[in-house]
Amino acid sequence: MGDLSMPAMPKGTVIFAHGSGSSRFSVRNRYVAGELEPQFATLLLDLLTPEEDQTDLRTREFRFDIHLLAQRLEHATRWIARELADLPVGYFGASTGAAAALVAAAALGPTIQAIVSRGGRPDLAGAALPMVKAPTLLVVGGNDTPIIPLSQKALDEMTTTKELVIVPTATHLFEEPGALEQVASLARGWFERYLGNEGTKPAMGEEQTKKARVT
Repeated sequence: MGDLSMPAMPKGTVIFAHGSGSSRFSVRNRYVAGELEPQFATLLLDLLTPEEDQTDLRTREFRFDIHLLAQRLEHATRWIARELADLPVGYFGASTGAAAALVAAAALGPTIQAIVSRGGRPDLAGAALPMVKAPTLLVVGGNDTPIIPLSQKALDEMTTTKELVIVPTATHLFEEPGALEQVASLARGWFERYLGNEGTKPAMGEEQTKKARVT
């Protein structure tokens, strides 16, 4: 299931893939979506059925099934690409949803034009990482210490335009004052730059790597 929001004149569509233990009703993802919606259509998805979600809360059976999550994200992407055929598509992924977004992007190729990960597990995308062509931004909290090296390792394996931004003092859920606002600002800037903007994309095969720390 998903919730689609359409501004009057969208520049593109951003599909949200939530992480483990979350849903399309995530307050954090809805906040980011709201910050994007003046310019972009947004689709917030549940990648698990209600029954699977209840099972996962007890057993954690599905949240790390990246292949399953990516398949369902691909299906939703093909649907939105048909329904909104004139709009370029990007992904916003959180936690394990970020890995699913990267795997789906590798499979869908040029259909996906930009990706943003918030507190993601891009390392779980594994062998798909070098095949991702969409410019990818990884946003990690400065106090989310287990995720920083995993994100850096994933970044090193990617061959597209890519950037790792660390938000100081933020933890995994970006609950600290101002942290989520920084995530939304970074995401908006990334999608404004790359989603459907042919003039700012790197030439085929060109690798661009940036590392930054938000202060």
